[in-house]
Amino acid sequence: MRYMYLLIFLLTLLPALAMGDNPSTAVDQPGGPLLTPVGAERAGNAAATIPPWKGGITEPPAGYVPGEQHVDPWPEDGVLYTITADNMADYADQLSPGQQALLRAYPNSWRIQVYPTRRSASYPEWVYQAIEDNVRNATVLREGKGGVAGANVSSPFPVPASGVEAVWNHNLRWRGIRVHRSFGQAAVTDRGQYTITLSLQDFAFPYAAPPGDELREKFPNLLLALKSKQIQPGLLSGDGSLVLEPIDQTDAPRKSWTYSRNLRRILRAPYIANAYPATNTDNLRTVDEFDMFNGSPEEYDWQLKGKQELYIPYNAYRIHAQDLDYDDIVGKQHINPELARYELHRVWVVEGTLKPGMKHIYGRRVFYIDEDSWQIAVADNYDLEGNLWRTSEAHVLNYYEVPVQWSTLEVYYDLDKQRYLVAGLDNSRNPYQFSDTADPREFSPNALNYYIR
Repeated sequence: MRYMYLLIFLLTLLPALAMGDNPSTAVDQPGGPLLTPVGAERAGNAAATIPPWKGGITEPPAGYVPGEQHVDPWPEDGVLYTITADNMADYADQLSPGQQALLRAYPNSWRIQVYPTRRSASYPEWVYQAIEDNVRNATVLREGKGGVAGANVSSPFPVPASGVEAVWNHNLRWRGIRVHRSFGQAAVTDRGQYTITLSLQDFAFPYAAPPGDELREKFPNLLLALKSKQIQPGLLSGDGSLVLEPIDQTDAPRKSWTYSRNLRRILRAPYIANAYPATNTDNLRTVDEFDMFNGSPEEYDWQLKGKQELYIPYNAYRIHAQDLDYDDIVGKQHINPELARYELHRVWVVEGTLKPGMKHIYGRRVFYIDEDSWQIAVADNYDLEGNLWRTSEAHVLNYYEVPVQWSTLEVYYDLDKQRYLVAGLDNSRNPYQFSDTADPREFSPNALNYYIR
């Protein structure tokens, strides 16, 4: 399969070689005739099941109302075919081990409904220009906890030469400059019971701002600042937190503060990252699984395994719809498969193996990263004995008013406990709100006090 894919790619290169083009320039230049501005292949596949990229979504579709959830640009699309436990052997080459394990675990209820592939990912032109600049200037820092130098705004390595570069492409991909969102999550028991924990979250991405921006100047080494406050259930309402996430954490580790409504004061939190159980998740995901993966990649040796075609959640406008209730989405053992849209896309495959002397609950992690957005679409996580333990998926869509590709829902399945966590529920609330500016003073411990109140 992989050799066939390589042959197809080389055949697409032959016309450029025949015209006397420099092959390294033709292949390696994002935004050129062969690669999109973010480094994906412009061409579709030989079977025509993956179409060419033609710019993604360039404007909001008819019917979109600003301030409401995003309408589906392709409501006429129907299910092409359905993958179940009975026929998954026919599609095994395009399913991750975790996806196959889910089908085997819930043969009577879980299925993958496959829709036409729509390569919808798109970004502002100035973001594309920044990625082009990154090709010339970005380098990986390999000392200490590691980091990236010489990069701006978005993914630094559109043509990655190593696994760690691909991981940094996910961590540093452009998600906007300032984002406000409602964030509901549910840790579902093995009997299908759950309680929604709902918070309001404010993101600022200093790295994503153009050079010279006040936010970028104030926080030159900061990837993101996140402040949040709990609004339900009542037992948690009034608590809050602030996290400052650096790019290079060697000399400036992640910093976090919490506000307790009982103590009515802000406290500096201990260093919380990596394998720590995430708050309000019933230990169904780790801190570094937020956004599928975040933080320093220093604990693992990362290998770039190449590309493959994979069925991944994509253009998730149906499960994002405003008229859905939580019970419409959250099922007993998994989310409602009728609302999930899967498409065949090319993904980068990156495998991380825990380094000797490092401590984590996962001994091996395999990421399947969408080539059009550098978003980790599927992650399979293995325990320290090498057994598949957990699998997670990001259901993404294009927030076309910006435009930006990002998840609307993340689902984390624990195959041992037969439980799952669903995060990002916001259907009956306001959608993500994007803006181009952020005041650095809003992301200080003192500002958290005012934000919570």
